[in-house]
Amino acid sequence: MTRHSRIVDRAITRLKLRQLRLLVAVGQYGSIQNASRELQISQPAATKLIQDLELDFEVKLFERTNRGVIPTACGEALIRHGKLIIAQVSNAAQELDDLTEGNSGRVVIGTLLAAATRLLPNAIESALAERPNVAIKVIEGTNDALMPALLSGEIDMIVGRLPAYRHRTRLVQEKFFDDRVVAIAGRQHPLAGKKSLPFDRIKPFGWILPPLETTLRRQVDQFFVGQDQYVPPVVLESVSYLTNRSLLQARDLIGLMPDHVASHDVESGLLVEIDWVAPFGNGPVGVSYRGPDSLSPAGTAFLGALRHAAKAMRTP
Repeated sequence: MTRHSRIVDRAITRLKLRQLRLLVAVGQYGSIQNASRELQISQPAATKLIQDLELDFEVKLFERTNRGVIPTACGEALIRHGKLIIAQVSNAAQELDDLTEGNSGRVVIGTLLAAATRLLPNAIESALAERPNVAIKVIEGTNDALMPALLSGEIDMIVGRLPAYRHRTRLVQEKFFDDRVVAIAGRQHPLAGKKSLPFDRIKPFGWILPPLETTLRRQVDQFFVGQDQYVPPVVLESVSYLTNRSLLQARDLIGLMPDHVASHDVESGLLVEIDWVAPFGNGPVGVSYRGPDSLSPAGTAFLGALRHAAKAMRTP
């Protein structure tokens, strides 16, 4: 029997969810004592459970230090898989509960700004038309915040701008369309209606920018550095579309948004597009998920609704 087969056999026959809960808690608290207190088991019992895990998987999971314990590389890997297993058990229980209550399943979606105003709402409307009792939960954030939750199984998929390089080996990323970034302002802005603006005309005004951890912000900062170390007079950081829209209508600020996000408000006259071509920010919009086998029937149906909504947006 190979080492891999031996470990798999032990995991199937001996691994307990309580061990995984303890493993995740020790990684969270950096202390077996605090983790055992949280799970209401004795410290000797907790130490024995961790030791059993190390024996069964034939690896060292934690390094002992004066301040507690820190996961080894193997520990980090097993903690990540432990979170995923626990999340899948929780999802199974939630799905059974939804079915018992007469719901048509449950799907949890992370959303980025690029999907928040048209793609995701249209997909939700389509999904509810097909499965009126489906339970849908939407969590808004940035890729840095949402990706760990996707990888650990807390959410089913992320809809929005696809990350440039990270996580690709562990996820399916499906592109729906390409989007460009546009400069947006309120109708009262001094640059509203001005044609073919050079960047020098824009410099006196403040900006609403995405957070530092986003790809778009890094691209913006690089562009600013290339413009003689330009520093805007005002910078507000926000990924909340409603907040950004209100600020743009109230103050002479400039915001950067994906074209598909801003287009409805531009067409309705609530905002205006500044006539300046941003030399950054173009990229694919789509969905990221852990693979077809990770999706419940409700999740698979919602993925179909997303594809349908994206196709409608691509059709003139």
